[in-house]
Amino acid sequence: MDNVVKLKKIVERAKNYDSEAFGQLYDMYFDKVFGYAYYKVGNRHEAEDIAEQVFLRALENISGFEWRGIPFSAWLLRIASNLVIDYYRSSKYKTVDIENEVDLMLDNNHNPEQSAIREFDRKEVIKAIQELTEEQQQVITMRFIAGMTNEEVAKAINKNVGAVKALQHRAIGSLSRILGETYGET
Repeated sequence: MDNVVKLKKIVERAKNYDSEAFGQLYDMYFDKVFGYAYYKVGNRHEAEDIAEQVFLRALENISGFEWRGIPFSAWLLRIASNLVIDYYRSSKYKTVDIENEVDLMLDNNHNPEQSAIREFDRKEVIKAIQELTEEQQQVITMRFIAGMTNEEVAKAINKNVGAVKALQHRAIGSLSRILGETYGET
């Protein structure tokens, strides 16, 4: 069975309050939604909260979801994008979860020095992405964080595939320049 047909059947079951079907959607898309939120807010704990809120809102609104040629993942990322905007409108983003930051340093069996370097690099990439235009940020996060194809991104942002490729190319060039300056390269 074609993946799109299979997905449509799962979504239809979820629209009919089938909790197992919604659980399948959660399993299929949580990592993409979390990755998107993580690179937008730069804090693992806050990104997890946002991802959970995305699925709560999706559950509340799935009965109104309609297939309009846009991937289901784009619908979820639109919810995530709105929640990220709400997050930055609040003053929450100024707080730092020290316990969480220590957990990140000890994550994946890296020694503290390796973890600190990895975290520094991640933060620099996030800062660099935030210097891009809004459209470039959308393309980069959808393509490389959420793992969407160029075609899916094009449908999600209502552009053609060529425009998405051009935005991606310019964004990567800008990121290279920005990160080159950060790391003292010319």
